[in-house]
Amino acid sequence: MTIALRLPRDAASVSVTRQILAAELDVLGVERQIRDDIQLMLTEACSNVIRHATETDEYTVSAELVRDRCVITVVDTGSGFDPDKVGNGNGAVMTEHGRGLQIMRALADDIRFFTRPRHGAIVCLEKALRFDHGAAGQMLGTR
Repeated sequence: MTIALRLPRDAASVSVTRQILAAELDVLGVERQIRDDIQLMLTEACSNVIRHATETDEYTVSAELVRDRCVITVVDTGSGFDPDKVGNGNGAVMTEHGRGLQIMRALADDIRFFTRPRHGAIVCLEKALRFDHGAAGQMLGTR
């Protein structure tokens, strides 16, 4: 199952995207804590596009449910960034800048950043899914 959205680089798009994915995860019966983690990761990734990818007017978000994992990909066409310089991943106390990357790293089971200088950035977040007993997600074989 895949959801793919092309969105305007506008703050309102973050909430809309979050609500669409939350509704799908809820219908499938994904456990509440996992849904909350996925929504926060998605919010941080999209918010970073809104704040930092000023060279672009739009961005794309896809969420794919593959067996027992949710894979979220956020792609922008901004100038790109170096995730090792922004959020160094070593757990050091940081200023407000880079905190979103640290949140994503803390919540995701796997995270990958790809930068394409002058062509944007790709953030790929993965989270293992757990379902409520008897949930539709179990019956549909996404697990």
